[in-house]
Amino acid sequence: MTYSAAYLDAGSVGDADLSPLQHLPLQLTLYPSTGPDQVLTRLHGCQIAIVNKVVLDSALLRQLPELRYIAVTATGINNIDLAAATAAGITVQNVDNYASASVAQHVFALLLHFTNQCAAYQQSVQQGSWSKSEHFCLLEQPMQELAGQTMTLVGYGTLGQATAQLARAFGMQLCIAERPEAASCRPGRTPFRQALEQADVLSLHCPLTADNHHLIGAEQLAWLKPTAILINTARGGLVEPAALLSALQRNQLYAAALDVLEQEPPDRMHPLLQQPHPRLLITPHVAWATQAARNRLIANTASQLSHWLKKQAG
Repeated sequence: MTYSAAYLDAGSVGDADLSPLQHLPLQLTLYPSTGPDQVLTRLHGCQIAIVNKVVLDSALLRQLPELRYIAVTATGINNIDLAAATAAGITVQNVDNYASASVAQHVFALLLHFTNQCAAYQQSVQQGSWSKSEHFCLLEQPMQELAGQTMTLVGYGTLGQATAQLARAFGMQLCIAERPEAASCRPGRTPFRQALEQADVLSLHCPLTADNHHLIGAEQLAWLKPTAILINTARGGLVEPAALLSALQRNQLYAAALDVLEQEPPDRMHPLLQQPHPRLLITPHVAWATQAARNRLIANTASQLSHWLKKQAG
């Protein structure tokens, strides 16, 4: 049997090498993007769906009786109704640990933006300030050493651990936060509030759930040092945007760097885009997206799919 497959949002991986998928014994159709009203038509007659962020809910899955396998080209699978897929006998597989190095590297790119002031110094050089200096150097911007500072990690899975490894290389002290609702503290963890109070850098690496929406709000931001830097490369819904903007404006927080927002792509009227702050840095959900990570994502997806195809063949 030749299986029919559709990759509904292949454009979400940019110029990643798709050949591992294309070399599988499939009749594969690639779509750069797919709107909600196009999903049913494009998956009609397919046994295999490949998606990144396209939503496959229970109502849709009920209308796709031939669908047997869903490959999610991401780690998060909140766009798939897993209960409905299981009830329909559909296998769902995501990809873990393809972007650990990429995400950890981006965390430190965001952090170093504030601690080393490279962009600000480049602007000063271009404006002629260095040329006018009385000395060989120009010391206009405050710079910080990371060595000895405390990085608090909220979430200590694969991505949190990869970030911790880089933090150690910079000579930072690590503090791993316990879950806020935990009745007791696991070995090696620090109670949530205490972990935030200790943080010079707070880096978020936990999944978004119904229980931790706006995990970092006005109350939690008030626990942080006014010199602290918040970094979120996890999910936008973990941070309450109005509270974050207020904390920055009132100097309750030194800086924040976000790679994620609650709605992606964001509305142009999003408060953090409409009221930019000099100590707020926003990148467009690219922490995962080095070329190597995207190629690894596709290769791992193809490998998992190949294994499933072999099992079907007996």
